[in-house]
Amino acid sequence: MSADEQPRGGGPVRVLVVDDLRVVREGLQMLLGLLDSVEVVGVAADGQEAIEHVTVDPPDVVLMDLHMPRLDGIEATRRLAVSHPQVPVVVLTTLSDDQQVFAALQAGARGYLTKDAGAAQIEDAILTAARGQASLDPDVQRRLLDALRAGSAFGVSSPGPAPLPGALPDGLTAREAEVVQLIAAGHSNTEIAAELFVSTATVKTHVNHIFAKTGLRDRAQLVAYAYRVGLAEPERPGPLT
Repeated sequence: MSADEQPRGGGPVRVLVVDDLRVVREGLQMLLGLLDSVEVVGVAADGQEAIEHVTVDPPDVVLMDLHMPRLDGIEATRRLAVSHPQVPVVVLTTLSDDQQVFAALQAGARGYLTKDAGAAQIEDAILTAARGQASLDPDVQRRLLDALRAGSAFGVSSPGPAPLPGALPDGLTAREAEVVQLIAAGHSNTEIAAELFVSTATVKTHVNHIFAKTGLRDRAQLVAYAYRVGLAEPERPGPLT
């Protein structure tokens, strides 16, 4: 793990594994136990157990199944986003239908993987979430962008024309609106900096201001926001970063 990949605080990322199937929990414990960058610090059999564990001993990342008894993963994710917003949730589930994806992201999940993901992909999603960034399975990401462009995700209606300067939502400046458009098109901070002829640090400042003004938590939510308010440019799709 490089210095740039090192999670906050250094050392392995402390992970709570949440799944109602014992064989899955034990399998994930064994798999993650082989990774130097990750340490499993607990397991839970449903969302309620997960919340109780996080309350007593907050991990760095929660690896969350969706369909579980008593309290499902989506509602558990929603509650954790309110009570422990500093603990990101990465969904790992057998299901990847659009409504489950959208519901999990709306609830505050920072990542979404299906259970056919390999060890390297799971490790990358965990480390990415620990750095405060979003990570989506490539197929899930493609379908999310397709649905957003079609206006079927997050209750988004088909995007209309971009609002006029002076009518920008949430007090965004014209430059911040440009940054939102480029993020929705899938550009990284480095790519945005090159397109706008500014430094990467300047782009990061704009992104921080955008999150502060909109109250959003990550780039996945910002994509949905861009389509909802008409700032997205559907003809320029690309990967989320």
